[in-house]
Amino acid sequence: MPCEGCMERDNVSTGATMDFLLLGFSELLRLRVLLFLIFLIVHLVTLAGNMMIFMAVVMEPSRPPMLFFLCQLSAIELCYTLVIVPKALLSLVVVDGSTISFLGCAAQMHLFVALGGAECFLLVAMSYDRYVAICQPLRYAAVMSEGLCLRLALMCGLGAFTVALGLTVAVFRLPFCQSHRINHFFCDVPAVLHLACTQSYTLELPLLAVCVLLLLLPFLLILASYVCIAVALLHITSSVGRGKAFSTCISHLAITLLHYGCATFVYIRPKSSYSPARDKVVSLVYTNITPLMYPLVYSLRNKEIRGILRKMLRRKKIAQVN
Repeated sequence: MPCEGCMERDNVSTGATMDFLLLGFSELLRLRVLLFLIFLIVHLVTLAGNMMIFMAVVMEPSRPPMLFFLCQLSAIELCYTLVIVPKALLSLVVVDGSTISFLGCAAQMHLFVALGGAECFLLVAMSYDRYVAICQPLRYAAVMSEGLCLRLALMCGLGAFTVALGLTVAVFRLPFCQSHRINHFFCDVPAVLHLACTQSYTLELPLLAVCVLLLLLPFLLILASYVCIAVALLHITSSVGRGKAFSTCISHLAITLLHYGCATFVYIRPKSSYSPARDKVVSLVYTNITPLMYPLVYSLRNKEIRGILRKMLRRKKIAQVN
């Protein structure tokens, strides 16, 4: 039921020309310069780290499935940060907040949800790869073929794109109140839903459905994979062999906990518990710190990545000498 003060609008004519105001960190005026420098440095390091891993894997002639998925993950993180961080940096430069058009806000939300969803699905594919490698090692090469990896990557992207499109359409078909001030540094789903002129809980149903499809279902699949892996590890008598098998899962487990921890805190809760200040802090973690941690975790824990990076540095030194 529309609330008092709602603005009746036509989604085609009025909506296309409507602007939102992203308040960003307008309440932290004294820290704007410091925050801008910190976010800029983190953003550049994140881009460099993910680009380095992406190029290292692409240039490697023989790519096992885990490296193929890692390449996809780095590409997603590159796009993910480029969708969010530049607008966040702009909100620190502009004192009164930065404006974003209705269509621009919808596009940003769609890309953000689609890329985050693709990452959730990709983490499932990576957990399946670890399951086959540990539980069915003799069939690993036959099961995890190049064709299957390509199909899984394509399904991850298309599935997330479709789910995100449905959520974005559902959110931006809602009537919005006169105030179009989004107390956030990007068009996040809870922040935009907070502007909706309705007190009905039905507006939370699309978000709940997306949380089930993009968060709960993939998490249960990952959990099932690791239960099977744990059972398989119990049957390995050698402690060295058990430790070696488990070490191949450490990086994936760390990334999964980082990704799902922040996403669950922000999205799986009722609208009534929405807190702009708290949400912005958590959003800073999963849009800036988490993408920075991915290349660090994988470059430190993955022997294949370390080997590829060493070869790249060796080639660079040889080229410089020649």
